[in-house]
Amino acid sequence: MKKFSAAEAEAFFARLKKLDPEPKTELNYVNPYTLLVAVALSAQATDKGVNKATEALFKKVKTPEAMLALGEAGLTEYIKTIGLYRGKAKNAIAAAKILAEKHGGQVPKDREALEELPGVGRKTANVILNVAFGEPTIAVDTHIFRVSNRTGLAPGKDVVAVEMALEKIVPDHYKSHAHHWLILHGRYTCVARKPLCPVCVVRDLCRFKDKTKELPSEKPKVPISKKTHHGRP
Repeated sequence: MKKFSAAEAEAFFARLKKLDPEPKTELNYVNPYTLLVAVALSAQATDKGVNKATEALFKKVKTPEAMLALGEAGLTEYIKTIGLYRGKAKNAIAAAKILAEKHGGQVPKDREALEELPGVGRKTANVILNVAFGEPTIAVDTHIFRVSNRTGLAPGKDVVAVEMALEKIVPDHYKSHAHHWLILHGRYTCVARKPLCPVCVVRDLCRFKDKTKELPSEKPKVPISKKTHHGRP
């Protein structure tokens, strides 16, 4: 597979930017702490499902101290519709305790400190650093892994390899939003089973050999429009 040139990478992200100049996370949150909780809860779960559970939770809990006051049993009642909720509840309480005791109730702006929190891995830390603190980090999830490998933009055998490849190929002036452009492109256009290649803005740059020639016969769940995040309302 021919590697992307610097000019091609520039064109790739320029087109995604034109579709969505200021992409945002689809997880609802009110501050860095609630973002941390939401991202941790989103592992192996949909953003929509997490938002439904946290709508009521974040009216009551906005700080680690409030989470500790709620307790594991109380938290479980709010998030029991989310996959792996028991383990996530346990980790959330343990993380809240560390934040309250070691960081003054604040979310640290430091990768190492973030990854010390139960339930927080490299991907979650990258999301927090990017969304909450504006760091140009790229958190590789299943969508970004697929898009990076399928298009040939930043191929890699695992998420860390893809992250490192993206760090090299993504132009610096696009890095602050690259994570969201790629995840939204994978979520709504470069989908897993039948990518919407006919309406893809980077189709000519993409190295994928088996591009679809027609859109799915069934009506898309969300409209495809330049006025949305790749079809996101």
